[in-house]
Amino acid sequence: MKIYDIRAPNPRRVRIFLAEKRLELPLKAVDVGAGANRSSEFLEKNALGKLPVLEQDDGTCISESVAICRFFELKYPNPPLMGVDAVDQARVEMWNRRIELGLFRTTADYFQHSAPFFKDQFVQLPAYAASAKASAETELGLLDEALEGRRFFAGDRFTIADITAWVAIELGTPSVFTLQPDFKNLMRWHAEVSSRPSASA
Repeated sequence: MKIYDIRAPNPRRVRIFLAEKRLELPLKAVDVGAGANRSSEFLEKNALGKLPVLEQDDGTCISESVAICRFFELKYPNPPLMGVDAVDQARVEMWNRRIELGLFRTTADYFQHSAPFFKDQFVQLPAYAASAKASAETELGLLDEALEGRRFFAGDRFTIADITAWVAIELGTPSVFTLQPDFKNLMRWHAEVSSRPSASA
């Protein structure tokens, strides 16, 4: 197996997930700047031209970062990063989706509508970028409140929800927002997650 990779937030989620599982897979860098992800060869692996993509030994390809993580969670269940029973799995999924649709999406939207890299890929709307920035800052406050009285987002165990939140914060800092000292819960959580070996993946 191998993973088609790029230094971007969604592939990073997969790399951190694998590092937490103590799994090492070959990573094949895709030159997005040169349009390699739009080549006919790559589009056979993922018709959307997006990364990451997991290619299995028989040529089967899986895209979408959470789907790839789910594959490895089922194949290598320990340590559990997506829940241990029905209620726990639902709780982890709930928080991961909230963070994806909240901080992760609004932060990504800001860059898509403001960064020069995306100017030929999107019709950039400066007003939307400003709105996304404000929304991301609001999401930080909500996440700080969510961590009141708990170690991680889904409870006492580190999960994919924490991976998604950490990657979103790393993406957004400092261009979109900064972690304010009054976000005590989020600051404490961020320091702990940043100290995990997987954070360097």
